[in-house]
Amino acid sequence: MFQGASFVALDTKGRLSVPTRHRDVLSATASGQLTMTKHPHGCLMIFPRNEWEKFRDRIASLPMQAQWWKRIFLGNAMDVDMDATGRVLVSPELRTAAGISKDTVLLGMGSYFELWDAPTYAAQEAEQMKGEMPDVFRDFSF
Repeated sequence: MFQGASFVALDTKGRLSVPTRHRDVLSATASGQLTMTKHPHGCLMIFPRNEWEKFRDRIASLPMQAQWWKRIFLGNAMDVDMDATGRVLVSPELRTAAGISKDTVLLGMGSYFELWDAPTYAAQEAEQMKGEMPDVFRDFSF
């Protein structure tokens, strides 16, 4: 399970240096093989390959009414491999789609990561914090 936030700057070639605390797990469980795709909230999803395959199968099995969402998730998916120093290339297409230039936030979301443009994430988080919590938290105890 991946959790926590890491602030990471992409290098000039658009490579993300995977934080050390996640690198060993990704190497051991997925041989450093990852898949990136668009997220409907404006960030990127990064999956270890084995988790991507489960997600991909669930998306592929959706009915025809979900065809555009299949295109968004599956049609934009890109397989990447961590290099020897734990870096992965974020393609120009995916960087553009998520508005990512250099400074990013990598969020562990359980079985996958979200990669956000840092200023975009900060603004969206601040906006969400101003509002009410969703109803699903009504009976949740902190």
